[in-house]
Amino acid sequence: MNKALLILFGLLLIVLIGKGQPLQNAVELHGCLKVSNGKVVDKANVPPQLRGISFSWSIWRGEKYYNPKVLNWLVDDFGVNIVRLSMAVQPAGGYLQNPQRQKALVIPLIDQAIKKGIYVIVDWHDHNAELHKEEAIDFFEDIAIRYAGVPNILYEIWNEPERQSWRVIKHYAVDVISAIRKYDPKNLIVVGSPQWDQDIDIAAADPITGFENIAYSFHFYASDIHHQEGLRKKAEEAISKKLPLIVTEWGVGEANGDGRFDLEKTKKWLDWVESNQLSWINWNITDKDETTALLKPGASKYGQWSMSELTEAGLFIRSKLRELNERK
Repeated sequence: MNKALLILFGLLLIVLIGKGQPLQNAVELHGCLKVSNGKVVDKANVPPQLRGISFSWSIWRGEKYYNPKVLNWLVDDFGVNIVRLSMAVQPAGGYLQNPQRQKALVIPLIDQAIKKGIYVIVDWHDHNAELHKEEAIDFFEDIAIRYAGVPNILYEIWNEPERQSWRVIKHYAVDVISAIRKYDPKNLIVVGSPQWDQDIDIAAADPITGFENIAYSFHFYASDIHHQEGLRKKAEEAISKKLPLIVTEWGVGEANGDGRFDLEKTKKWLDWVESNQLSWINWNITDKDETTALLKPGASKYGQWSMSELTEAGLFIRSKLRELNERK
């Protein structure tokens, strides 16, 4: 056999062997997330820097996208390795009024995320969670009993506190964390901070103690005039104090979900997040006619979206996810 044929045979053998060894998915690669030395890290003690998309409120126009086919498309086409399930709590039709309906929306998606090998944030999407603490405890105990030890699961126990003090938020968090830890001793729990998860510096000055693997959510809207250098400085102060952060929600527009899509400001924020090796989740999967929506009105409720069904934000986020997660 001549040299050329030997080389060809060797290449063919490599291809055949490779077909029997599929690439690791995100959870196989990173394992159970944890907190070490002020950072969210993976099983190798390095920041995994996960990137993904948040489902919208599980009511209104966002509800129809709570199905496994959408999650599959986000993984297979957008390239997400984490999703966030924003389970509505207080508005009409939310968990307080219809807990069984809300569980029926989120649990199949949790199961599908596990099947696809990605991480999933189970988000108590509430602005006034201190008023609904017992309901939150009941919900998170149920989730913890179902999924204890499953490394895909992250608990976000209060989506955006509005103007509540850190004392109120912290007291709530300690009680809910204690309830989760009865059943799940190690999976990552994410805590909110005052002013819609912006006053992260206040939390850094008085962090929760006595529990392992507690991280803090940080939210921003890239084009909002109030979410620029001053907000980055708050986060940088928290980082300097070794407060572990995860960006569980950010949008390309303004804080109300609409407004201008400023590409320069968006790129500046993304550069900042990437340089700090923070995991991030973009807001949001809905076809509502607003800037941060990734889908145009009427986009299919089962995924498989054409480029013409994506908004300007949707096209941008899809491109970024495919670029950055492929690079990883």
